[in-house]
Amino acid sequence: MDIPTQLQTSLSTTTHPLPSLPWLRALCTPRTPTSPLPPLASLLATARTRLLSSDLTAPGLLDARWAATHALPPQLAASQAGTRESRLAADVVVQVLDVEDVSRSRWEQAERLEALARGEGTRGREVVRLPVGGGGGEGEDGDGDGDDGEGVGGGQGQEGGGQQQQQQQQQQQQAGGGSTKNSTHKLVVQDCKGQKVTAIELKRVERLAIGKTFIGEKILLRAGTVIARGVVLLDPAQCVVLGGKVEAWHRAWVDGRLARLKEAVGVERPA
Repeated sequence: MDIPTQLQTSLSTTTHPLPSLPWLRALCTPRTPTSPLPPLASLLATARTRLLSSDLTAPGLLDARWAATHALPPQLAASQAGTRESRLAADVVVQVLDVEDVSRSRWEQAERLEALARGEGTRGREVVRLPVGGGGGEGEDGDGDGDDGEGVGGGQGQEGGGQQQQQQQQQQQQAGGGSTKNSTHKLVVQDCKGQKVTAIELKRVERLAIGKTFIGEKILLRAGTVIARGVVLLDPAQCVVLGGKVEAWHRAWVDGRLARLKEAVGVERPA
């Protein structure tokens, strides 16, 4: 058995999507003819990482037979709109296209993002200034009860300040209006056939949250997952967050989040 086939056999026993043999052969092709092939365990880890960071709808990525039996029912939202309840017949891996905290108003979330853009965060009821132009702050992550992850402090010095500050500001923007342990989230997810459907938490799924869930992240919906009137109901007993991120999608989602919130509530105010 050649190495790509061994990799595919190993991956078929996991919860990950099953890649095609041509994709695995390309993965196993050394950069130069004289380059040694990495160990099988290393190739397996690389395959998993790249799968989770890839678009599931990319041509040639997934095994065709696997994709045919591990997709959402055709025209799910339309066909199930009048059906009170049904269940998935097989495991389905989907990727996250959007996530929203529906337990908080969009107005409130937009205001929090604008406050972060001005360099303001919160710690409990206290407003703290965050570094937006240079220099480090002394605040720490989180508010008084540790739920929101709102206030983000600065570094301890100037070394590597530019890159660190840029990453910090992106994290602040992403987590602005962030989720709490009592939040309820609505997601737009997509299967390997490109079908998009709404999913909402029936019970709290720990790894789903604004500032924690990445766009392009993969989720396994186990067989038996409930679908009510075309909406997938997420339950931690039937839902496994596999991880991953499509970097370009996530960056665009973070950069455009404030504008989308403003548009949704009809708010156009100067920041």
